[in-house]
Amino acid sequence: RIRGPANARQRPGQPTKHRAKGKLITMPKRPPNLLIIALASLALTLLAQPVFADRMAITVDTANVRSGPGTEFAEVWKVEKYHPIEVIEKKDGWYHFKDFENDTAWVHASLVGKVSTVIIRKDKNNCNVRSGPGTDHDILFTSDGGVPFKVLKREGDWLEVEHADGDQGWLHNSLVW
Repeated sequence: RIRGPANARQRPGQPTKHRAKGKLITMPKRPPNLLIIALASLALTLLAQPVFADRMAITVDTANVRSGPGTEFAEVWKVEKYHPIEVIEKKDGWYHFKDFENDTAWVHASLVGKVSTVIIRKDKNNCNVRSGPGTDHDILFTSDGGVPFKVLKREGDWLEVEHADGDQGWLHNSLVW
């Protein structure tokens, strides 16, 4: 066990000297506790978040979604305009993405853009799209899960949205991804 004299003083940033079994030992200086806390906090933050996640949306009427980054890969499904995606990887002009159902696939970068969009959650059907931001406004139409919309405006928990066919209205934030 290493002990220093009871009245030992150390200048900040200087190595600590201790006596052990009659010999003088120099201990390397310790980094400040604040630095350790900051580094640990940064490490936890980086581990808790994906390396890359960028929310984007399909900007063409219909896009082919593929199993890999190229036209030689199989088409796995099609998505319509305003379908939101979270890009998790970029490779050779293609985006590897995750969608609202946690499915992953690839789409060409020319088919997507930085557009604010939402999609009605799959577990929500017959969602009321209203004439204004609140349940006291008239229902204009209903929409089922999986239907994407462009966000025009936000007001509290309400979103003014537009479908690719031009229909507009207001949706509550709890109904969408």
